Amino acid sequence: MPYAIDPELAPFVELIPPLGLRDPASARASLDALLAPLNASVDLTGVDVEDCTIPGPEDAPEVLVRIYRSSAADGPRPAFIDIHGGGFIVGSIEMQLAGSAALARALDVVVVTPEYRLAPEHPFPAGLEDCYATLTWVHQHADELGVDAAHVGIGGQSAGGGLAAALALLARDRGGPPVCFQLLGIPELDHRAATTSMRTFVDTPLLTRDDIVASWAHYLGPDPGEVSHYASPALADDLTDLPPAYVATMELDPLRDEGIAYALRLLEAGISVELHSFPGTFHGSSIMTTAAVSRRAEVEQLAAIERGLGLTPPPA
Repeated sequence: MPYAIDPELAPFVELIPPLGLRDPASARASLDALLAPLNASVDLTGVDVEDCTIPGPEDAPEVLVRIYRSSAADGPRPAFIDIHGGGFIVGSIEMQLAGSAALARALDVVVVTPEYRLAPEHPFPAGLEDCYATLTWVHQHADELGVDAAHVGIGGQSAGGGLAAALALLARDRGGPPVCFQLLGIPELDHRAATTSMRTFVDTPLLTRDDIVASWAHYLGPDPGEVSHYASPALADDLTDLPPAYVATMELDPLRDEGIAYALRLLEAGISVELHSFPGTFHGSSIMTTAAVSRRAEVEQLAAIERGLGLTPPPA
């Protein structure tokens, strides 16, 4: 069906390949082929990048993490754990190379990206537990990382946003390492796929309803039983005592309404939330950085992270 896509984004629609998440191997190969030439030209000026392995969850493999620091960093800095998207089944830390480097350079913060395990080979809770192990490690090694442990934020886009929401819930409930801020960008939060936007935007660019249904099927496994709210955060009954949030949604995204609903529920629970829904946009359209709406989304997200990590005073 036709959609009212922003005129600056519309010319790119025909160039966007479908994700095809029902076939993880093919989707991964396509994404890797797309990322390789893009990452070859990423500007790493002024940023030190280091890969290392950290202890994984109990009885699980180690987790590869990539650490970004500004070359000019001096003294403890806030940290941001940047969780990649990909429907829980595709993607890697390579997806975050440009964005994480730019974030470390722009805000002089330490950015850590975890290479969490992917479904269907590793269904829930494997990926989430890898993210929790990363959060724990950042706090335990704050001094050697040059991190201010009082200002550690988490966030991600799409499935990464869903994992960030789940990580905030898990850290709260385990009495685990504190999180000062959560960034939920176009988050995947609700396995039930029953919202108005999910029923309306079934064939939108980049991500379709069929992709999302496949994503959840792979992530939850063939026999999920009663689905945990740590898998599908929209199921959580209690959203109190969570960190402040920035939630961004795109108007023509099947995931739009679950992001908005979660943000409203956070507000009802007394959590400070900044919520934006960008008009004429679709899932992942912000990668078309020549469009004014994409640039605005990028500027607002950066400002939200800056505030959330305590680098600027909160708005009056």
